[in-house]
Amino acid sequence: MFAITAFLGVIILIPVFQRLAIRLGLVDVPGGRKRHEGTIPLIGGLVIFPVFMLLIAFQEPDWETYVWLFGALTLIIFVGALDDRFEIPPWIKFGAQFIAAFLIVIPGQAQILNLGDLFGFGPLWMGWVTLPFSVIATVLLINAINLMDGLDGLSGGKGFIIMFWFTVCGILTGHSQDLGFIMTLIGALGGFLVYNMRHPLRKQASIFMGDSGSMALGLIIAWFSIHLSQGSNASIKPIAVAWVLALPIFDTCGQFARRIGEGRHPFDADHNHFHHHFINEGLSVGRSTALILLIGFISGLIGVGSMAFGLPESVLTYSWIILLFLHIFMSIKPDRFRRIIRCLIRS
Repeated sequence: MFAITAFLGVIILIPVFQRLAIRLGLVDVPGGRKRHEGTIPLIGGLVIFPVFMLLIAFQEPDWETYVWLFGALTLIIFVGALDDRFEIPPWIKFGAQFIAAFLIVIPGQAQILNLGDLFGFGPLWMGWVTLPFSVIATVLLINAINLMDGLDGLSGGKGFIIMFWFTVCGILTGHSQDLGFIMTLIGALGGFLVYNMRHPLRKQASIFMGDSGSMALGLIIAWFSIHLSQGSNASIKPIAVAWVLALPIFDTCGQFARRIGEGRHPFDADHNHFHHHFINEGLSVGRSTALILLIGFISGLIGVGSMAFGLPESVLTYSWIILLFLHIFMSIKPDRFRRIIRCLIRS
């Protein structure tokens, strides 16, 4: 019920906010690294997450923790909207991300206490590093989703797939305390994708998520990733979360390694993200997005499916680490990825 309401609410509100965004100059203009056609309103996040928070309020959440999530989301959305409109200095965005992470980790209790039996020697408890590790992991995930927001439908579609796998885990384990909240977010993201993802009736996105949306999406993914993987009622193992989130994590690590190796700042913008390789080899935006989302879906299937069939966590861990370093190796010289994509296209 709430998922359908969220879906319809976002669909109805987006045209209203589109007109408002154009009046306020909250739009993305093509040029430089931006290759879309025409000015596109940056209001996806300004619709998705207020709708999400309003509908969650009606579901009587545990306000002792959710009030901090709502506060953190409000801060991130506000600062992201300022950046979308005025391009504020990066240190302000980072400051807001850390404050938001502190809010959900300390008073909000989204803390990574145990990483599970990662290496086959028993549960790995975080101990005194729990708080700093949880904060840093949250900030990195906010930026990973933000950096992935480069093609029509990509970040929203990835968020949709992540929430889908979290829903599957809740159903499989019977631990469905957050299931209604997750499905509400799925509904809101689905409404956004009607306008943002390319399909036969839409040749390009008519709205973008904006920094306000992509950063808020990263924050909410971090919130659910932690809450669903910790405690006696956990519905997913931490290493399975790592597989569900593999693609944005891999891409961020690969880009950071390449830029640092080139003597550049790790957050310097360029056209060498994973999704750019597909575009640079001539694939359309729609097909590139579909392929990348398929890869993300398969990585989630590996994590959740392996958990369901009882595969040892250590096998998932070592496989994940091997793929991470392979991705970094390939990313350091982007032409390695492009040669593979080129061969796939020809075949």
